[in-house]
Amino acid sequence: MPLTLEERAPLLASLSGWSTVDDRDAIHKRFTFADFNAAFAFMTRVALAAEKADHHPEWFNVYNRVEVTLSTHDANGLTRRDTDLAAFMDRAAASLAKA
Repeated sequence: MPLTLEERAPLLASLSGWSTVDDRDAIHKRFTFADFNAAFAFMTRVALAAEKADHHPEWFNVYNRVEVTLSTHDANGLTRRDTDLAAFMDRAAASLAKA
């Protein structure tokens, strides 16, 4: 079930750099890394977590950039699964920036 406005406000406020998508109930973020290896390492970490959660991102990668859109297709909108995965992505990206 999609998040209500009351549920989503604090969850989205806790995420850094994520924005809502104009034409659908989803969130989006662009991650930029030092190089392709760091971007690929990020995608690998996220892929393992996403597979374990059975919740897969829409993403696009060119060299050091990874663009991500999250929405739960089964629920036709943004759910807690999306905000949880977004928070994981933020932590994964931060750990790579410190490496």
